[in-house]
Formats: sequence, structure tokens, C-alpha cells
Amino acid sequence: MNVDEQKIQELLVAFGQYLSRIHAEAIPPEIGREAYRLISEKTGILDPYAKIKKENTQQALSLYPQLKEQVASSEDRLSMAVRMAIAGNVIDFGANANFDLDKDLEVLLSQELAIDHYQAFCHALQKARKILYLADNAGETVFDRLLIEELGKPVVYAVREKPIINDAIRQDALDAGIDEVAEIVSSGTDAPGTILNLCSEHFLEIFRSADLIISKGQGNYEGLSDEIRPVFFLLKAKCAVIARDIGVKEGSLILMKAKNYDFPDGEDLNPI
Repeated sequence: MNVDEQKIQELLVAFGQYLSRIHAEAIPPEIGREAYRLISEKTGILDPYAKIKKENTQQALSLYPQLKEQVASSEDRLSMAVRMAIAGNVIDFGANANFDLDKDLEVLLSQELAIDHYQAFCHALQKARKILYLADNAGETVFDRLLIEELGKPVVYAVREKPIINDAIRQDALDAGIDEVAEIVSSGTDAPGTILNLCSEHFLEIFRSADLIISKGQGNYEGLSDEIRPVFFLLKAKCAVIARDIGVKEGSLILMKAKNYDFPDGEDLNPI
């Protein structure tokens, strides 16, 4: 992205003015939303990560046949698909632009989950009729597809309304073939996370009626970690702040049920 010096200075001034009036409770996705809005406004570039997102998706799709085979040959197909979905969270130019997908996947798929609420997840899935899956990054969408294919139930897949960093929008989901396995909807927001007061009423209706919500990535965790809804968070803890909030080491892999929601029967064989 080629931007002249004057526009960079204007952007820095505008963002500095925004920071001076930001409220103390603002979470990173809210701040990121404003930062990227200013970038688009000052540069005229709506989606600076468009090319990278396409490349990430194509790279992930090239791995899809072998990953699909790995799922099919597993003793527990759903468990392997969950692990792959979590491992796919490594694709993130906002938190880590230096990832190596092939190398990182091999390491992550052999890494134990720091928090593993898989039994509770299976129990919730068994009873679920309305599943909402909250997308995170483009390219990661291919790994989401692997998991959706193993859920065995109808899924609504929510993406961002407009481009923000490398988060998935509708076209990114289509490129990954998500439309073949789920209904794609917009959350109605361009924040890099699910911040409910910024989402559309249509999305909120889906969110409120879902009896299982699968939330991918840190941005969605930051927006929803205190909500009293049947959410399972699937992510890699990519920064010290999130790791500390969850109570794990940085770099940990997480499958965690919402702390404030009372899941039926308390069937969690792997408590925190």
C-alpha cells in the first residue's frame, strides 16, 4: 500500500485525536475498528489486505484435501476437526504477520489444548438445533469449513460487514466454499470482533436464538467473553493480555466454554 507522507501525517493526527477521547472501557476491537476506518478514509483504500486474504485462502485450500483425509482417518473425527479449526487461527496479520502455515500447522496439531472443554462441546452440539459460527480471519475460513462439515447440523456462519484487517467478509467465505456447508450472514459490523452494540438487529436475532455459538479468534473472545450465552471459544492466545485474561500461557490453544453460562447437566469432563 503506497501512501504519501502527508497522508500518513494526517492519519497519525486523526488517530491521536481519537485516542484522546476514547472511553476507558474500550476493548481492542473497538479501537482497531476506528484505526482502520481512518486508514480507509485517508488513503481511499477500502480493503488493503484483499490480495493477502486471497493468497491465504488459496494456500489453505491447497491443504484442504490432505486435512480432510486426516480428519476422515481419525478415531474421533469431530475432535480432529475442532483441533484443526483452532490451529487455523494462526492465520492472522493483525496479531502475527510472520506465520508459516505449513510449519505452524504441524506444530499446532500436535500441541495439547491448555483448556479443553471438548466433552461439554459434544454435549452442547448433541442438543443444539440452531448453531451460529462466528468467523475470524480469511484463510482460516477453510479450517472452519472442515469443522462445519463434521458438525452434522445446519449452521449459520457470520462474517464482518466490511473489510477490517484480514478478517473474513462474505467474499472470503465464498472463496473458501463456506456457502456449500453453511448459510453465510453478516454480523452488520466492521469491527475486528463481535461487539454486540455495533451489530445489526438481524444478526442479533440469530445470536439470541442460537443454542450453540462457536466463536473463533481473539477479537470475538474480547467482545463476547462476558456474555451469558452458550458460547464455545476456539482460539490461539496470541498475546500476553488475552493469555492472562484466560489464565494460560501465551501461544496456548483453547477450547473453552463461556464462563457465565450454565450449560445443561454440567457435563464437562475437563474443567479448567
